[in-house]
Order: sequence, then C-alpha cells, then structure tokens
Amino acid sequence: MLNTKNKDVNAGKVKSRRKFLKAGATAAAGGAAMVAMPNIATAAPTVLKVQAAWGGGIFLEDAKHYVDRVNAMAGKDLRIDLLSVNSVVKTSQMQDAVHRGVLDGAHYVPAYWYSKSKAASLFGTGPCFGWSAQELLGWIHYGGGNELFEELMGSLRLDVISFFNSPMPAQPLGWFKEEIKSSAQMKGLKYRTVGLAADVLLEMGMSVVQLPGGEIQPAMKSGLIDAAEFNNPTSDKDFGMQDVSKHYHLASFHQSQECFEITFNKKKFNSLSKEHQAILRYASEAENSNFYWYSTLRYADDLISLKKDHGVNVYRTPDSVMAEQLDAWDVVINRISSEDAFFAKVVKSQKAYAKKVMDYLLLNQPDYSLAYKHYFG
Repeated sequence: MLNTKNKDVNAGKVKSRRKFLKAGATAAAGGAAMVAMPNIATAAPTVLKVQAAWGGGIFLEDAKHYVDRVNAMAGKDLRIDLLSVNSVVKTSQMQDAVHRGVLDGAHYVPAYWYSKSKAASLFGTGPCFGWSAQELLGWIHYGGGNELFEELMGSLRLDVISFFNSPMPAQPLGWFKEEIKSSAQMKGLKYRTVGLAADVLLEMGMSVVQLPGGEIQPAMKSGLIDAAEFNNPTSDKDFGMQDVSKHYHLASFHQSQECFEITFNKKKFNSLSKEHQAILRYASEAENSNFYWYSTLRYADDLISLKKDHGVNVYRTPDSVMAEQLDAWDVVINRISSEDAFFAKVVKSQKAYAKKVMDYLLLNQPDYSLAYKHYFG
C-alpha cells in the first residue's frame, strides 16, 4: 500500500525547493539589472553669463538671436543666460568685467571701448576705403584683421577672445532741425556720435557729444544737443526721434560700416570643450547672415512708417557733404597714424584688403539703382 502521507510530505519539499530557486533567480536577475543600469547623477550644464549693451529694441533682439543659436546647438550641456544693459556693470565697464571674469561674455560694438585704444574703432566705426561692413568682416576673418585684434588685446593685456558678426548698413547722418544741403549748416552744431566718427565731425567743425543710445532723444528734446545719429531707422523710431525732429538724413561716411563684437573671457572659453568652443564661434557666423536678412526688412518697414505715419522728411545726404567727410577722415587717419604705430599698421592692412577686393567688386557689380529705377521709378 502506497504511503500517501510520505508522498505528500516529499511533494511539499520539492515545491518549496522550486519556490526558493525561483525567488533566488529573480533576485539575481534584479541584481544584474541594477549593475547594468546604475543611477548616475547628470552633470549640471555650463552656464555663461553674457551682458548685452542693449536694454531693448532690435539690437537686443539680435543678441537674443545669437544666444538662441548657441542654446539650440549646445543642447543640455551649455547655455547662455543673456543679461540686458547695466544688469551687472555699466556698458563702459563691460570689457573690463569680461576680462576679470565678473562676466563670462558681452555683446556690444568695438566703439564702446574706444577710450582704451583709438585702433578699437577701426574694427567697427573706421574710415571707408570704398568698402561696406561685409568687406570689413571679410578683412577681420580672412584679411589679417583677427590677428591684429589679438595683437591689440595682448598689448592691452586683456584676457578676452572676440567674434565679430552682423554687417550693419551705413549709418544715417541723422536728425537735424532743418534739411542739410551743405556742410556749412553743420558747423558749430552740438552733435551725438561715437568712436572715430567723433574726431571726423570735430574736424568738420561740429561740437561732438558722446551719449548712450537711450539718452539721445531726451538730450535733443532738452536742447543739450542740436542733432544726432544712432544707427538705423528702427532704433531711431523706437527712441522716438521722430518726436523731436522731422528732418532725417540717410547715407554718410562718418560710420559707413560697423559690426557687433561678442567677447568672452579667454580662460572661461579655453575651459570649454572643443565642441562648445566651435558652437560659440560658428553661431556667430550663422547670426552674421540672419542679422542682414532680418534687419534690412525691419529698417525698410520702419523707414516707411517714419515717413507715412509720423510725417518725417527723409533726405539723402548730399554728395558734397560726404566728400568733405572723406577729407576729414584723411586728416584724422594721418594724425593718429603719426602718433600710433599700431593704428597705422591696421590702416595699412585694411587699405591693402579693400584695394584688392573692391577692385573686383566695383568692376563686377552692376549699378543696382538702374534696375531699381527701371521697375519702381
């Protein structure tokens, strides 16, 4: 007779053993999973604090466009926090703040640190050798300009690295109380501009005041200045220049080419990966094109608005005035070159580049005004 009691006991032992083995296997599998997928903390992204020289308007938009490109390409590992004007330091102190590491970077124009070296203006608001801002940027990137800029930073002992972009159209002669038909009307006028343009217009007999953009309109309204320029129709309209003058003159050689400078603390820049360094550099080149496409349409639209909506009289500056500006530039260039060997070295480099490149461009480019008049009168 089969002993069912012993059979039940043995069956229970087998069942219990299988349960133990199954539980062990599950635990082992879980342990393997834990080894295969460890819980590693993600490193915090590198954040660069960059202050702009702009409190608002289209130039702050331009700075944001550059930042957006960097942030989109860098993903989670690198980010720029853009700070508006005076957030940490005054505009005149921005370059020193970047040098000292108080700021990681800055977005401005070379004329804003012109007081350190008159050669600074040659990288933004310098003389016109028949070229536009596009060719100025070509000289910086491929004509030896960047090497000269680094030489200047070394002589000033500034621990920064800069990228240049955004070819600005020639700046208007600006806003006056009456139409300017000859330079004789400009003599003695208190006029706002910056950089080497101040020397040029002083040479032409004007009294020059250097003011930040946001102070121009109030200064003209109060009578502190008689006339002024800033940069373009959009910014001028935003400042409300149409409320203090109805006479706006486009075209001038006082600042016929300019570009933005994006500068970073060199030690901070060198601490970044090669990939992140490349992103900061090439985002500048990408913004170079975007600026021109974006801004020229805005400037054109706002010029139309100034005329139609605000009753502004828009004139083209007479050629006679611009010819006298070129004569004044000759005096200024020769005077400073005789005092500053490095300034003379930069001018020589620019002239060599402009003579070569513009010889081709001016021979090759048709007169676009002929085509414009053909279709639009």
